[in-house]
Amino acid sequence: MDKKNALRAGAVAAGTTLMMLLMSSPALAVMRDDGDDPGPGLSVAETLGLFVAAPIGLFLIIAGLVMVLDKSDRPSGKRA
Repeated sequence: MDKKNALRAGAVAAGTTLMMLLMSSPALAVMRDDGDDPGPGLSVAETLGLFVAAPIGLFLIIAGLVMVLDKSDRPSGKRA
């Protein structure tokens, strides 16, 4: 793909994204529904722990388990 086609594709993608953002309606999250009972808000530390630290921790636990429980007989880096 040459430079001219890449620039054209980028411009079309950017224009489409911009138009979608400008034409979309707001989420109307301010209006409350009947029976809506939200709990207390999260602090910054709770938010970072829940949405940053917990996924990273889960990833590390799963990756560690996969590495520990891998029962291949061949040495690392060499193919059979």
